[in-house]
Amino acid sequence: MYDTGMTQLDSTFPAPVFITTTAELAALCARLAAEPYVTIDTEFMREKTYYPELCVVQLAGAHDVAVVDAQAQAIDLAPLAALMANPHPVKVFHACRQDIEIFLLLFGAVPARIFDTQIAAMVAGFGDQVGYSELVSNLTGAHIDKAHRFSDWSARPLTPAQVTYAAADVTHLRIVYERLLTRLQAENRMDWVAEEMAALADPATYRVDPERAWERLKLRTGNRRQLAIVQAIAAWREREAQRINIPRQRLLKDEQIPEIAALAPDSADALTRARGISSGFATGKSGTGLLAAIAAAKAIPEDALPRTERPRERDRASPALVSLLKVLLNARAEQNNVAARLIASADDIEALALDDAADNPALHGWRAEMFGTDAQKLIRGEIALSAQGKRVKIVSI
Repeated sequence: MYDTGMTQLDSTFPAPVFITTTAELAALCARLAAEPYVTIDTEFMREKTYYPELCVVQLAGAHDVAVVDAQAQAIDLAPLAALMANPHPVKVFHACRQDIEIFLLLFGAVPARIFDTQIAAMVAGFGDQVGYSELVSNLTGAHIDKAHRFSDWSARPLTPAQVTYAAADVTHLRIVYERLLTRLQAENRMDWVAEEMAALADPATYRVDPERAWERLKLRTGNRRQLAIVQAIAAWREREAQRINIPRQRLLKDEQIPEIAALAPDSADALTRARGISSGFATGKSGTGLLAAIAAAKAIPEDALPRTERPRERDRASPALVSLLKVLLNARAEQNNVAARLIASADDIEALALDDAADNPALHGWRAEMFGTDAQKLIRGEIALSAQGKRVKIVSI
């Protein structure tokens, strides 16, 4: 999948070109479409919006480095959409989730053939969620200037320094990509990476379900009616934030949701008694919608109310067993030079400790080979852990 016909790169790159017209973009994308891979990054703003506002797209190939002004009046991004959909060149990003979210929103599809160097670096033993600057330093010895990291990329004109900074995000990435590929291929781990990229290529990864928005609140309550109101408010907030395109926290803060649910207001006047709610908000379109959502939750029949999430005592995993499994996980990660977080999450460990026969991501594919199978053996008393010098040793029983 990622056999790209690699070439030996040096540390010199073409000077970045600043693109502001459709013709320039079309010519660039036509050249890049013939490349085995293209490195990509974006600069965007979303401090004041729910959806990211694309400002700049950086692209690099063997002979091109370009910074595309996505907000230029004379530009149509259709050539970029065609390049993203083209199945030939691999699309190389670092920590690509937000970049892909932008392209999915703009073009209606996830770019074809994605490769994320952050995930690849985790497979290759560079730790959990290694940053771009650190990875560049480790693999190339280059230093990334972070002076413009927090620039306002929506302000125009962009300065030459900003363009140079933006270009660095895709030039050094070429060397990073090729050196990671060499390492992963030598260790026969390309199948592991492909499995992770498949999840990134799924559009469902980037969709927000308003009906599940309440889960991010980490609420614990034994009051089923109040929980129903919390769920209704959180779902309303998500949809309303999308509708008017503002950050959810600017519409209603997380801590306000359980407070409003406890009050369960039935009028604009009652709603204004909640902390941080103005009379303008309460009597406006947003306030009216919020009150309607609360009223609908209050009307749910008793037998249809959601069950509380408070776990029963017998459903709690043994803290000691969870800790033991984490020791095994860290030992296997250390032995194989892979980020532990990529092998199994805290939720995976908890679920294993509760039921090692249930379906679990840690029991599939390379994760099972590296950790999951041993985790089952440890739970069943077939292996034990002991110290051997400064390392943990797995002992058969």
